[in-house]
Amino acid sequence: MMFDGVSRRRFLAAVPPALLPLLLPRHLIAAAGRDRPSDPDLERLRAWSARLRDEGLDRADRPFGWGVTRAGELAAGSPYVAFTLEEYLAAGGAPAEEPLALSLTRFDCVTLVESAIAVARAALASEQPSWEGFGREVERMRYRDGRRDGYASRLHYFSEWIADGARRGLLTDLGPSLGAMADARPLRFMTEHRASYAALADDATFARIAEVERGLDGAPRQVVPRDRIADVADRIESGDVLAFATSIPGLDVTHAALAWKREGELRVLHAPLSGGVVEVTRSTLPEYVAALRGCTGILVARPLRGP
Repeated sequence: MMFDGVSRRRFLAAVPPALLPLLLPRHLIAAAGRDRPSDPDLERLRAWSARLRDEGLDRADRPFGWGVTRAGELAAGSPYVAFTLEEYLAAGGAPAEEPLALSLTRFDCVTLVESAIAVARAALASEQPSWEGFGREVERMRYRDGRRDGYASRLHYFSEWIADGARRGLLTDLGPSLGAMADARPLRFMTEHRASYAALADDATFARIAEVERGLDGAPRQVVPRDRIADVADRIESGDVLAFATSIPGLDVTHAALAWKREGELRVLHAPLSGGVVEVTRSTLPEYVAALRGCTGILVARPLRGP
């Protein structure tokens, strides 16, 4: 989404706080993408990859989730940055030509998840991963079927991000094994709030998003109810992807994060709007969900090394 200054302030004042993390942009971008990374970004990719490998990322007995969590931990303190993905639209770019947005120095909730997984995969693939290799890992998670074909090919609804990744062997949807319940409500939030999305001013893009929404009608989300989370916490591991389901009509989730577990205690590693930097919560996952207004439960997925 992109707003002028007045509209942005009015919009932020009107929406519930729990909704803000989803409505704010989900990806980060420089003016024309990141074909040429900034020096700090490239330094982080090299340093984090070396750190993961030195600490035993490729050990046979070490689960992939360890590397994902470790990459997320290395991002701690990095700023949450909002309203950046749509900069290419404000600069006159077309939705049909969305650039690939990459950053390891600033994050929102979803880009932190994507970046942590991508760093771990890239580090496993090469002792000296390239920015291009990191970008390929992000791209195949972020876009439907792993193919970037404009704004509408991005997996805007995070439940589809999980389903699409599971279908392609990038992750496992743990919902069914954790006693999840199906949420079959239709997803229409984007088309019903067209004015909030700059890209949807383009009729062709709007039509593609509407088609995507209709196509998701037969794919209910697997949501672990909030009152069951404490019972299944021992089966959620570090590095698992968490998505926080919402009761808001037409919407699937309002926030995404990584599970963080130490000595049996399960917390949330995320890039929160409130607080403004990547952090691990002081509260446990059940406590965090209990305090999240309108949250009906969680979607849980386990990242895989990938095909």
